Amino acid sequence: MKISLSLEKSITRDVAIMVDVLRASTTITVALENFNEVIPVKNLDTAESLAEKYDAVLAGERGGASVEWFDAGNSPIQIKNFKGNTLVLTTSNGTRIIDGMQAEKILIGSFVNAESIAESALKLARNHIEIVMAGVDGRFAIEDFLGAGEIISYLKNHELDEYAIAALMASSDKNYVDQVVKNSNSALKLADIGFVDDVEFCLKRNIYDTVPLYEKGKIEKLKII
Repeated sequence: MKISLSLEKSITRDVAIMVDVLRASTTITVALENFNEVIPVKNLDTAESLAEKYDAVLAGERGGASVEWFDAGNSPIQIKNFKGNTLVLTTSNGTRIIDGMQAEKILIGSFVNAESIAESALKLARNHIEIVMAGVDGRFAIEDFLGAGEIISYLKNHELDEYAIAALMASSDKNYVDQVVKNSNSALKLADIGFVDDVEFCLKRNIYDTVPLYEKGKIEKLKII
């Protein structure tokens, strides 16, 4: 099995895993504990229209900050307080990246579900698993690199490309990873606008076995395979 790592752009037609540690991947995983589906949306107007259509909870952010008139921000901690059939979510990076992926199977992973994501990807893939870092506005984000490395640590016995090897090596020291993520540009920005607890939560390891699967415009829990 070939394991590759890329930034923002996805090329595989096999299995792809989108990683947006702070915070879309984590928020989506948490949401699927209380919602049947999450609809990821690129822009605000579409998100509002879909929320009205489906009588859904509406959540999202721009530049990390919550959208004032939405029910919730892109916050895994806030999302715990909501439940229903449908959550509509729009974010600056994660939901935009998902929209552009063309793989046969698209999963959403982070620290909180890394092991389950890796195990499911191995079962689903024919010969290639691509991990796609969401980044920030097209730029490298170290938290996604390290989150990808956490997932790759459960795939390390397979054929890793050089980016994947680098992520695996970088993520090997948990305490150092936590320190680096907490001091990343993304985390410091979130702390400045009141979301330091979200950063702490997003660094929890394997607290969920939920595997979010994106298919036909919606994200649902992958059924046991």
